[in-house]
Amino acid sequence: MRVTWLGHACVMVEMDELIFLTDPIFSQRASPVQFVGPKRYRGPPCTIAQLPKIDAVVISHSHYDHLDCNTVISLNERFGSDLRWFVPLGLLDWMQKRGCENVIELDWWEENCVPGHDEVTFVFTPSQHWCKRTVADDNKVLWGSWSILGPWNRFFFAGDTGYCTAFEQIGKRYGPFDLAAIPIGAYEPRWFMKFQHVDPEEAVRIHIAVQAKRSVAIHWGTFALANEPLNTTYRCKEQLSRCFPERHNLHHIFMTWKHPPHK
Repeated sequence: MRVTWLGHACVMVEMDELIFLTDPIFSQRASPVQFVGPKRYRGPPCTIAQLPKIDAVVISHSHYDHLDCNTVISLNERFGSDLRWFVPLGLLDWMQKRGCENVIELDWWEENCVPGHDEVTFVFTPSQHWCKRTVADDNKVLWGSWSILGPWNRFFFAGDTGYCTAFEQIGKRYGPFDLAAIPIGAYEPRWFMKFQHVDPEEAVRIHIAVQAKRSVAIHWGTFALANEPLNTTYRCKEQLSRCFPERHNLHHIFMTWKHPPHK
């Protein structure tokens, strides 16, 4: 398995003869328009034109920093119907209106595959979050995580989430995972964010609950979305030290990759 973090919640995963993206966003703002809204302070490491052939995209929910209209349209223009989109319940119509043809809409615990790759299963699994893009569509789209199960590797994508017992269920059903992508950012103030965004300590709890062998931190270092400092990766390391006092080289267990300089 090979994983490349492309910023925020987007990772490119190469596993079991497939390449897929999670919640891709290549735009400069996480917003319905590009002249206002949360702006990237670090750009993506590549363009859509520079990507290899992508077989699938998984979407966790419909918030603008996870479902970016311009990125969806650009990926569809490049890859067309060869690209399979796995989306939550309630999002099929939105995707089709943006020209996407190869779209699979799933409820929690439902699963599907990429044509020609039946040995790799994409399971839409629960999380604790919510959805809203307009004033009139509160929670009309489901939210969730993704468990991708192959003959040689297993990958877990937590999406956007607060901590909940569903992660223990996922770990028991589908674990252990070779790698998990778990959010660590946009968690302050806790009284407001705790039910929708885990903090770094809770991210480590997810790592343990889903039985991940290794995890990579996502949902940080790209957009300034909350009140915490932009880099709080040290808190993951401190929590790992508390959970695994006998272990060394903990940075290989829950990886918090550094961003390269970007202008």
